[in-house]
Amino acid sequence: MTTSTSPWNSRLRDLAKQSLFSEPLSLYRQMLRFGHLPNAFTFPFALKSCAALALPLTGSLLHSHVLKTGCDPEPFVQTSLISMYCKCCLTDDARKVFDESPQRKLTVCYNALISGNASNSKLRDAVLLFRRMREEGVGVNSVTMLGLIPGCAAPGHLSLGMCLHGSSVKCGLDGDLSVRNCFLTMYLKCGSADNARKIFDAMPEKGLITWNAMISGYAQNGLASHVLNLYREMEACGFFPDPVTLVGVLSSCTHLGAHVVGREVERRIESSGFGSNPYLKNALINMYARCGNLVRAHAIFDVMPEKSLVTWTAIIGGYGMHGHGEVALELFKEMIASGIRPDRAVFVTVLSACSHAGLTDEGLEYFAAMEKNYRLQPGPEHYSCMVDLLGRAGRLKEAKELIDSMQVKPDGGVWGALLGACEIHKNVELAEIAFEHVIELEPTNSGYYVLMSNIYSDAKNLEGILKVRVMMKERQLKKEPGCSYVECKGRVHVFLAGDNSHCQTEDIYSILDELENLARELGVSNENDGERNKEQVGITVKNWQLHLGS
Repeated sequence: MTTSTSPWNSRLRDLAKQSLFSEPLSLYRQMLRFGHLPNAFTFPFALKSCAALALPLTGSLLHSHVLKTGCDPEPFVQTSLISMYCKCCLTDDARKVFDESPQRKLTVCYNALISGNASNSKLRDAVLLFRRMREEGVGVNSVTMLGLIPGCAAPGHLSLGMCLHGSSVKCGLDGDLSVRNCFLTMYLKCGSADNARKIFDAMPEKGLITWNAMISGYAQNGLASHVLNLYREMEACGFFPDPVTLVGVLSSCTHLGAHVVGREVERRIESSGFGSNPYLKNALINMYARCGNLVRAHAIFDVMPEKSLVTWTAIIGGYGMHGHGEVALELFKEMIASGIRPDRAVFVTVLSACSHAGLTDEGLEYFAAMEKNYRLQPGPEHYSCMVDLLGRAGRLKEAKELIDSMQVKPDGGVWGALLGACEIHKNVELAEIAFEHVIELEPTNSGYYVLMSNIYSDAKNLEGILKVRVMMKERQLKKEPGCSYVECKGRVHVFLAGDNSHCQTEDIYSILDELENLARELGVSNENDGERNKEQVGITVKNWQLHLGS
């Protein structure tokens, strides 16, 4: 029997590096059949393959081989076993390996178990291990932090994440680029964009990963104007965007209606050779459709060689939101005929399209088809669409009955849709029921209070108006100011009512006053002077464009 395992180990390593995970396991069995004994350099690659393929039984058999060959004291074997059990969701077995290991005081073993617990949503266990690691004087490194920080990437764990940030500074790890990027992402996922920006601004060197993390995080937090500003800054610094960057930018163009910037991004996509990227194509369809350019959205849709469910959802939603319900339903039928099975998300766009177009009967049919034909359980978002559909049609009693029959608990969106319908049809009694439920679910959403106050106002119910105002005062709520987005020369400007913050405020108000005066003059002019009036408007608008540099 030969004991030379080096060639086998080299082959195992190469296959594992290429992510051909089923082949190392076949090779391992072949190695045993040929009489070659595995050693401490064999097991890490075989265990990595088990972890990647989620094969806990095979992993357990390999564990028994580890014990038989006496390789269990080896640190890298221990680490591989812990990682394998964690990736197979067997954290208790991983902990048992760790506790029985003579090498458990090594950083690599701690890192493997901390990362495994964090990735299995056992954040408390991961933090306790980190604390024990510090108490026992085991060295903490960047890998420790990179395993622990992602577990804090949720709003409820922001305080813990900030404590970890402090610990990383004390340990001298805050200068590591990977750790900084990880903390930046954590803050953004926790909704703390200001803290993320502080890290970003303090970084002496920023790689593309850093720029992408910040841009994507801003987009996910709804800070669309920040995304576009950062994108410009990134270009000015000489960085070339990749598909991840451009998806985030297109998402923000969609949110802001920044059609000109979106066209510029499309040109960048083509010039960068990303034209065949399906994620970017889907983002472009969504952007153009929501900005109202349905012709361009459909043109991109038509030339896509493979249309995924996301692609169909984007184009259907685009037509639906602009009132082209019939076209949206035809596209949905085409999608079904092409063999793509619908999901819950596409049904939201279909039901919304029916609502916007007043296709009440069709909406009811598709809602019933969700469970009947596709075995999809409607969620609150689908019921919200249906309540809106029935409410717009004036069928408020049916809308309320639908809510009462819901198999899931109605959320604020469902009751809010009913409240909105009550405003349209002046139904104060039902509005009060909807309002009572919606403020219980979303007590800090000032929009619902304003809506109820408007309903009372239309009904000349002064007592009701006063009651709502008192509630808002007691809860320290203020009406959120509405804003307008104006796109000019590829830049998006945000304006609030009575806003004086813009750098060209004086010029803007001067032109608005001129237009207002002109409108008054035109209003009292003789109808026979129509051509002269048009000419006057044209001259004024031209002066405005020259004055503001448009």
